[in-house]
Amino acid sequence: MTSNLRLRPYKPCDAEKIVSWCRDEKTFILWGGDHFGSYPITPEIMNRKYLDNNGDCTECDNFYPMTAFDDEGIVGHFILRYLNGDNRLLRIGWVIVDDTKRGRKYGQQMLRLGLEFAFEILQAETVTIGVFENNAPAYHCYLSAGFRKSTILEDSVLEINGEQWKVVELEMSREDYCNISVS
Repeated sequence: MTSNLRLRPYKPCDAEKIVSWCRDEKTFILWGGDHFGSYPITPEIMNRKYLDNNGDCTECDNFYPMTAFDDEGIVGHFILRYLNGDNRLLRIGWVIVDDTKRGRKYGQQMLRLGLEFAFEILQAETVTIGVFENNAPAYHCYLSAGFRKSTILEDSVLEINGEQWKVVELEMSREDYCNISVS
C-alpha cells in the first residue's frame, strides 16, 4: 500500500530521478512512445522537452507536468494537457512510476490524484489516456483507477522500431469521476 502520496508541479531537478526509471529501451518507449527521440533519455533531454518546448504543446498554457511523491521522495510522474485547444477535454500522458515501487498501487493512487486535479481544479469534463496494448500492467492500472474504453477517441497505431504498436484509448467523464468519488 502507498503512504501519504501527494502531487506537485514538476521541477527540473525531478528529471534525473524520472529518467533513471527508463532502464531499458522498452520501458522508455512504453513511457514516452516516440515523443522523446531515441533511447537513452537524459535529464537534459527531458528538461528541454518540458521547459524549452512546452511539452510540444503549441498553446502556451497547455502543459502541466506533475510529480508524485511520498515521505521518502519522488515515486511517479505524468503530464496533463488539453486536447485540440478544448479546455473541457484533458489528456493524461507520459505516466511512469518508480520501477522499485510497482505493484503497490502507486500508479492507481497517483492517477486518482491527477483526476482530482483535472476535474476539481481544471474543471475538465472528460479526461483521456492512451496505453500501448502490449503494456498490460499500465492498462490494468488505468482501469482500476476508473478509466474505461473511449467513446470519443479512436485507437491508433504507432510504428515503433519497425513494429506496429496499438494505442488503446481510455477515458473518464466527470460523471464517472463523481460516481467513483462517492463510493
